[in-house]
Amino acid sequence: MKRYILILFASMGLLSFSQNAINPTFEAQGDLIQATYFHENGSIQQQGFFTKQGVLEGLWTSYDFQGNKLSQGYYSDGLKTGQWLFWTENVLKEVDFLDSKIVNVNEWRQKSDIAFNIK
Repeated sequence: MKRYILILFASMGLLSFSQNAINPTFEAQGDLIQATYFHENGSIQQQGFFTKQGVLEGLWTSYDFQGNKLSQGYYSDGLKTGQWLFWTENVLKEVDFLDSKIVNVNEWRQKSDIAFNIK
């Protein structure tokens, strides 16, 4: 009997953990599908578009648990392209991509109320 109770409690823990996951949402917008993925706390984890064939396309943005932006940039035919922005605590990185290859990086650090460009 103890064994069955132990199995019951163990499986309840697994079931309650799996219920915390929030399913992503998908919404058709013209020829693209907008996808929104969520953190366990319900805030948006990332949002962007892909084609009906599943290829990343257009603007993608990712966020931390508090809703602060972590990254933002564009995909073209599944490849990173153009300027991407990456935020960390006091640093903003501008990374330029061409066919998913890095061609230039600029880093901005906040050392005071004024941001400085570090090359």
